[in-house]
Amino acid sequence: MTRTLPDFVTRLDKPVLAAFGCIILLLLLGSLYSSSFLSPEYLLQQLQVASFLGLIATGMMLVILLGQIDLSVPWVVTVGGMMSTAAAGWGPMGATLAIPFGILCGMGMGLVSGIGIAYLRVPSMIFTLGVNAVAQGLMVLWTGGFAPQDHATDAMHFIATGRTIFSIPNALFIWGIVAAAAIFVLTRTTFGRAIYAIGNRERAAYLSGLPTQRVMMLAFMTSGGLSAAAGVLLAGYSTKAYQGMGDPYLLPAVAAVVLGGTNILGGRGSYIGTIAGVILITLLQSMLSVMKIDEAGRQLIYGGVIIAMLLVYGRQKKAG
Repeated sequence: MTRTLPDFVTRLDKPVLAAFGCIILLLLLGSLYSSSFLSPEYLLQQLQVASFLGLIATGMMLVILLGQIDLSVPWVVTVGGMMSTAAAGWGPMGATLAIPFGILCGMGMGLVSGIGIAYLRVPSMIFTLGVNAVAQGLMVLWTGGFAPQDHATDAMHFIATGRTIFSIPNALFIWGIVAAAAIFVLTRTTFGRAIYAIGNRERAAYLSGLPTQRVMMLAFMTSGGLSAAAGVLLAGYSTKAYQGMGDPYLLPAVAAVVLGGTNILGGRGSYIGTIAGVILITLLQSMLSVMKIDEAGRQLIYGGVIIAMLLVYGRQKKAG
């Protein structure tokens, strides 16, 4: 009698299983450096930190599934953080609107990218890099090189650092809600199926009647909004916004997505893999910190991971 694996396991791609295997390996290796590495408090802290990257990686996954890339992440994150703290300085009404205002600013940047890529047909790598530069210039010009407000609002700080239910970080609940929405959209909606179809073969998707331009524009808007939301949470986590706060997140976000099995050429991937990739990258960052690897070494590792996964997926054909 042949034993079969559970359906849940058999449905997972090999890269996803490998990512979860690496997570277990990192936890075991980390426990050798510190006995607290496997403690519930430490793991919850790592999941709290992973939540910020998880929001960014969610938007990045949508874009990569389209066969595109979003290089505007660093300064869209900064825009979200700085504009939300700027709104906080406008009085009680500004403090109330700080969080949605920061997110809307990010969505606006994503809308610009979406229009340029979907309708003007400019390559995403070039256009989003330009949007990133424009966002940087606007923030430096407007703020004079300094954060417009010293402190985040109490609501931002509470969401980013507070714990209300079973001592679970609030930021983790935010990521959980976004993750559930992403899974539902990608697996149960026409929009999600359109994203996969466009990533597999955009021309065929267009000829089949799908609104390919609108889908691409909405995906980049979502990416911008989620990156800005991460910036809002980061501002709340550190109690203030600052220039360059999004710089450390571009390569880790891309690495998390491709490590989770999403085809960097588009059209293939599952969000459960992105979750695994985010946790793996977060634990890897923690391990590198424990091992006192500097930022240059970390960037080399992230870049090497992306190149390795590109070599693997670059040999695969898209479905369809």
